[in-house]
Amino acid sequence: MLWIIFPIVLSLVSFIGTWTVYGLALANYHVCALNDWGSDIYCDGNRSTNCCRVPTISSSGVSAPENSLFTATINAGSFLFLLFCLLHHAHVMERHACHSMQSKFALVFGVVAAMGAFAAGNCNPGYLPLLHYLGAAISFMCICFYTVLLTSLTAKCVLSGYEKFLYPLRIASTVIQTILTVGYAIFFAQHLDYYKHMSAVFEWMLSVNLELFELSYVMEFYFFSSFMISNLLSTREEEKLIMLSLS
Repeated sequence: MLWIIFPIVLSLVSFIGTWTVYGLALANYHVCALNDWGSDIYCDGNRSTNCCRVPTISSSGVSAPENSLFTATINAGSFLFLLFCLLHHAHVMERHACHSMQSKFALVFGVVAAMGAFAAGNCNPGYLPLLHYLGAAISFMCICFYTVLLTSLTAKCVLSGYEKFLYPLRIASTVIQTILTVGYAIFFAQHLDYYKHMSAVFEWMLSVNLELFELSYVMEFYFFSSFMISNLLSTREEEKLIMLSLS
């Protein structure tokens, strides 16, 4: 029953951390306000003083002192998300091993998404923009596939008994995640400040939607138990022994 805390902590760490970083950046006038659509003081190539950046999650963590908290938040969120992916896979393998292949595909996308987010969090966009945005792009793309696969598994695997309520909610969340990701990518590629500001709004909506998606797994984790992890590890050991015997 204590495992129910895990998705709650995962969602809260991401939510509280990113919005605190934005609040600090806004207070220090490092980013413009999300609701300031008429701002004409964005920083660009010709202007670097008396201006503020477009309020994306990334730009909120460029400058000190909020950049340290930004890195810490993304690192913690990436690590917890990685554990989330592993634990959910262990749950599926214990209860519905017949869907192990799809769960393994989801696990791969989840792990790559966590690694991409980790790279983005540790590569300051002010100094290493290419690596930062490459990691972020990989993370956003893989999260889309991950949510699709997990939503599909919700329809196939009974892990909590509440799937008939959770499935439509996760379908809606997955559709929103996909639409927002595509919209974010399109607006981010534009040069006009209005569209870049729109991409920032989409990015924050992406973050909140993902956190709600993760929070919906409270019910599954209510029925999670530690022996599922040991069973997953023992299964891997058995697979290694089989491979050694065949070789």
